[in-house]
Amino acid sequence: MDPLEDVLALLGATAHLSAGLVAGGRWAVRFDPPAGAKFNAIRRGSCHLRVEGEAEPIALHEGDCYLLTRPVAYTLFSDPDVPAQPAYPIFAAAGDGVAHAGEGADMFLIGGAFSLGDRGRSLLLDGLPPVIHVPADAGEAATIRWALDQIDIELRRPQLGSRLVAEHLALVLLIQVLRVHLARDPQHTSGWLAGLADPVVAPALRAMHARPAQQWTVDAIARTAAVSRSTLAARFRKVVGVGPLEYLTGWRIELAADRIRHGSDPVAAIARAVGYGSESALSVAFKRVTGVSPRAYRQGVAGSVPGG
Repeated sequence: MDPLEDVLALLGATAHLSAGLVAGGRWAVRFDPPAGAKFNAIRRGSCHLRVEGEAEPIALHEGDCYLLTRPVAYTLFSDPDVPAQPAYPIFAAAGDGVAHAGEGADMFLIGGAFSLGDRGRSLLLDGLPPVIHVPADAGEAATIRWALDQIDIELRRPQLGSRLVAEHLALVLLIQVLRVHLARDPQHTSGWLAGLADPVVAPALRAMHARPAQQWTVDAIARTAAVSRSTLAARFRKVVGVGPLEYLTGWRIELAADRIRHGSDPVAAIARAVGYGSESALSVAFKRVTGVSPRAYRQGVAGSVPGG
C-alpha cells in the first residue's frame, strides 16, 4: 500500500477548476484565503505571487506552478506598487470562463482548488510548507507539464466529460507536485509525509498501511525496514514526530472514523477490521485520540446530516 494514495483515498480528495486569469500591463489581484489547497499554473507570460506571512514574493514564469497549503490571503501581481483589486468581482464577471485584470493579455494562468474533507488539513496539509513552487525547468516536472497541457486542452476544446477529465488531471497534478516536493525538499516537510522520503521510515509506513489490522510490535515493524528496534524507534520519532505504534494507533482511528462516517457496521466489527480485539479496546483508543467514543462520534455524524 502506498501511504500517500491511502491518505488521499481516505480524504476523498476532489479537484475543482476555477476560471482562468488573463492580465496585462500593470495589475494586481488579491485573493481571499482558500478553504483547501489551491494551485495555479502560468501558461503564458509571468507575474509574482505574494503570500500573507511569507517574507518575499515568488517570481512566476511560463510553465511554473505552485500549491498553497494554508488558508491565508495571497496576491498575484505584475507591479508591487499597483493597488490590488479584490479577486471576487473579477472572477464573478468571468462569463467566458476567463477573468481579466489590467490592460492586455501578457499573462494567462489556470488554477483550481482541492477539497480534502474535514481531516485533510491535519493529515496532509499541515505537514507541508505554506507554498510549494515548482519551476518549469525543474527536472522532475515533466509529468506536471503534461498534466497542465492536458488540462489546458480539455478546457480550450471541450468534449463530452471534459470538465471531469480536467478535474481528475488536476488530482494527478497534486500528486506530482507532492512527489517533486518530497524528492527535492524533504527537510521542509514534517509528519508522516516526511517519512515517505526517509529510507528507514518509508518501508515501515508502507507495511503498517498495507496491514493496519496486524498485531504489530516495534520489533516486527523494524524488520520490515531491515533495521534494529532501537534504530527504527529513534528514526521514526525524529522524522515523523511520534513513535511507530503511536502513529499506527492514529492511523487505525482514522480508518475507524472513516468507516463510521461512511457505513453502518457495528463498532465491534469495525474494531476487528482495524486491529482491535474488542469494541471496548477500540473505544478506549478512539476516545483518547478524538475526545469522544465511537458511538458518540456516529451520533454526531448522523446529527450533522440534513434530515438525520
